[in-house]
Amino acid sequence: MRVIVLCGKNENQKALTNKIVNIANVVGVVIEEKEKTGKASFFEIFFKIINKILFYKIDNSWHSLMKFYDNKYPLWPKKIQLIVENINDLKVIDYIANLNCDLIIVSGTGLIKKNRLDKFQSTKGIINLHTGISPYVKGGPNCTNWCITENNFHLIGNTIMWIDAGIDSGNILTTERTKLTGNEDLYQIHIKVMEHAHDLYLKSITALKNDQDVPNVKQDNIASGKTYLTKQWTFKNKVKLLYNMSSFNKSKLLKHNESSIKLIPIKTIV
Repeated sequence: MRVIVLCGKNENQKALTNKIVNIANVVGVVIEEKEKTGKASFFEIFFKIINKILFYKIDNSWHSLMKFYDNKYPLWPKKIQLIVENINDLKVIDYIANLNCDLIIVSGTGLIKKNRLDKFQSTKGIINLHTGISPYVKGGPNCTNWCITENNFHLIGNTIMWIDAGIDSGNILTTERTKLTGNEDLYQIHIKVMEHAHDLYLKSITALKNDQDVPNVKQDNIASGKTYLTKQWTFKNKVKLLYNMSSFNKSKLLKHNESSIKLIPIKTIV
């Protein structure tokens, strides 16, 4: 099975791409490296510094996660690479067409427009990773953080979906909760969620490589959910996250274990 990976440039996507190369015939990689914006104003810099001082635990947990993956996977795999500032660049269409792939794998890019998706050629389709359990929690900038902020510890987990032009709205291939003990700090939660996300993605790719029948479930057939936006990630919500983490214990996991949300399992035949 010939695979193309479309991903962001962060270290967790670099790690995921390396892992995919170990189990599939990756014939190309497209890396979205967004152009840096202009100089920030004095007030933007000031509030950024205040934010880092007040919420250093949140920032540090993410930066530590990136450092963890950079240490484990310092280099991108040696595959044909295309680097673009925007995943909707027309060059991506030609790149995919020339490589004649079976499956396109997406992780960490910006939203791909419908008029681009319609032109991405693959025999099996396009799948995407979402670090959150769809359809219950969608959007960004980080659904694990949103789950903690909203006291929805039972929604900490991952989704592999067939991609569409919406925000985490495609038909679901599989969903799983991330196993937690209740004794983790924020960094440890992020590590477990991301490692679980990678494992679930690899499981899904293996199933498709083996030509298994895999789920293709409309999210509307499961439940309604909530989509979070980056602009909603405010001072107030960051304070709520830190407060909820201060009381994160096994009593929270009782709710996590007893929740009646519907998950979509997948079995892999090796």
